[in-house]
Amino acid sequence: MSRDRARLEAQINTVREMETGLEEGVMLAEMADEEGDEPTLEEARASLKAIKDRAGRAELEALLSGEADGNDAYLEVNSGAGGTESCDWAGMLLRMYSRWAKAHGYEVELEASEDGDQAGIKSATILITGPNAYGWLKSESGVHRLVRISPYDAAAKRHTSFASIGVSPVVDDAIEIDINPSDVRTDTYRASGSGGQHINKTDSAVRLTHIPTNTVVACQAGRSQHQNREQAWKMLRARLYELELQRREAAAQAVADAKTDIGWGHQIRSYVLQPYQMVKDLRTNVETSDTQGVLDGDLDLFMGAALAARVGETRGSTVE
Repeated sequence: MSRDRARLEAQINTVREMETGLEEGVMLAEMADEEGDEPTLEEARASLKAIKDRAGRAELEALLSGEADGNDAYLEVNSGAGGTESCDWAGMLLRMYSRWAKAHGYEVELEASEDGDQAGIKSATILITGPNAYGWLKSESGVHRLVRISPYDAAAKRHTSFASIGVSPVVDDAIEIDINPSDVRTDTYRASGSGGQHINKTDSAVRLTHIPTNTVVACQAGRSQHQNREQAWKMLRARLYELELQRREAAAQAVADAKTDIGWGHQIRSYVLQPYQMVKDLRTNVETSDTQGVLDGDLDLFMGAALAARVGETRGSTVE
């Protein structure tokens, strides 16, 4: 109840702030136009554009009506087909989503990671905390494909790499998820690190496997095995809750396919850096040539289109 009230109050405050900003912006523009003050007029234009962008985002947020859309989210990255290339690509995706989250005022905490043999990461899980984190990120689940000239290939040949993204809502106390402890296998291991005097010498990292669904989560961010075990159970509850949501949306088969084969035929988005620059979402056909902006976390174009599509709208655009 308190969460819903806080969300509604925030939405009301946003509308009021936009109304005030619109009135002030229009007034400033009219005064600048009368006085022929071009710098001030340009400032007013920028202010009005910012309000327009904010209104567009608020309109999309109004579509976040799922029962878990307002929750925090776990985002998991896994490298796929492509060896060192895919591990590097997984690291790039982790950076991309972390930058997106921080740009929107979310907090990001690394829960677990496994480094690649030569570069990047084999897998990683981050906790993204903030209003509607799951609602915005849930459409990012799936396989992401990268095409580029490999920096690890002396012959400078073009390579195709794959990595998968999985997003689960953090389950709060208002949602009950019953898990039979006998269905869960617990493994402990040493947390990975860069070595030196701070290397972990105890089996503090925890991995949980839910045997009936073959769902695996791991946590190594805490200082003790107890902290990691507690956080791992929260992550497991989140993953199992996400599976239930997927079943309700009749999407369980598609998600299972994406998780079992991180490669050709299962990608939701392609990122082409050579021989041309293009990022294209294969579900909504939204695309942009600003590849660097996307890799730096500018994902709102894709998230907005995916969110609109989920509620029955059809949107497609091209940005040069």
